[in-house]
Amino acid sequence: MYNYIIGKVTEVDSNSITLENNGIGYLINTPNPYAFKEEEEYKVYLYQQIKEDEHLLFGFKTINEKELFLKLISVKGLGPKMALPIIASGSIAGIADAINRENILYLKKFPKIGDKLARQMILDLKGKIHVEGVVEEASTDEVFEALVALGYKDKDVRSVVARINREASIEEQIKEALRLMI
Repeated sequence: MYNYIIGKVTEVDSNSITLENNGIGYLINTPNPYAFKEEEEYKVYLYQQIKEDEHLLFGFKTINEKELFLKLISVKGLGPKMALPIIASGSIAGIADAINRENILYLKKFPKIGDKLARQMILDLKGKIHVEGVVEEASTDEVFEALVALGYKDKDVRSVVARINREASIEEQIKEALRLMI
């Protein structure tokens, strides 16, 4: 099993990168391939999936992303190809917060995650995701949704959400946004 690989990115496409190391190009599926720049060197944390008919590498820029990925794929019914878009679409702390607070609506926004799978994620992972080195930040989507639910216009909310402190808790972000709305 591989832990990480260091090399130069030679290709980037919509689902993966090719990382060259010692003359070998490794095709690595990543949550957000466009976060990597061609011709730059990276340390990519790896997960190798071996099936009867294929061998796949999944790669992550940080160890926190890899650890979240491993927890997500431990959920019954959630495989690696479903876990990648979850990591790509949300912040690690936001996903952890949604699971720990049982926020089914937040989890259902991810591709192929319905009510049943969202509940399974909460059942299997609640209290088990702790993100070291990452401030528990709220997703701007959650703050945006909360303000729209309070009756504010989308256009006004977007300009305010862009100015709030994302390192604060969800409650603090909403309070700050409300102060800025006045």
